[in-house]
Amino acid sequence: ICSHRKTTDMNIIVRPYGSELCYCRPDTTWERENKDFYVPDGIGSMKWTPIVFVRISKAGKCIGSKFASRYYDAFNFGALLYGSPSNGFEETAFTSCMDHTSLLPFPLYNTIVMEQEENVYKVCKNGEEIFSASSAGVQKAVEDALCAASRFTSLRIGDFVAVELAPASELASGNDGCTGFNASYCGNNLFDLKILF
Repeated sequence: ICSHRKTTDMNIIVRPYGSELCYCRPDTTWERENKDFYVPDGIGSMKWTPIVFVRISKAGKCIGSKFASRYYDAFNFGALLYGSPSNGFEETAFTSCMDHTSLLPFPLYNTIVMEQEENVYKVCKNGEEIFSASSAGVQKAVEDALCAASRFTSLRIGDFVAVELAPASELASGNDGCTGFNASYCGNNLFDLKILF
């Protein structure tokens, strides 16, 4: 496990599930303290998607796939939250910019752990498993995303590159009131919080 390094003025570069493109979330979306999430007014429901993410350790632009592994030094699994407006309109860019909607847990893991098939990422909603995946095979997805992102934006030391592992799905709505949301990897707790309307 790699220790936490204080990071300021950084981006979270996300490759959505099934997309060849990427977008950036500001660092205000990073939930650092495992606090409960209070849904803002105007949001009728929350969706989520599981992610694997890496920390950029070397600045780069237009990175070739042969060299991608040189640009990150640690990884972990997490989740992204997306809000659905209560007025019935489709989600827009603002729903990916809400504070504390990027669950990127620390400490991070050494990249050696990434390709060990026995290491499993599990996510639960109200105590029931809703997602599970081995970390084996995610390295290629991460490095593909890193290369794709670096064609459009410069990667800086301390940035994160995150890859969605599944399509966004419903997590909680205003009718639920309170939804428990937690995850683990290698048997270690990653996050454990409540979504509160």
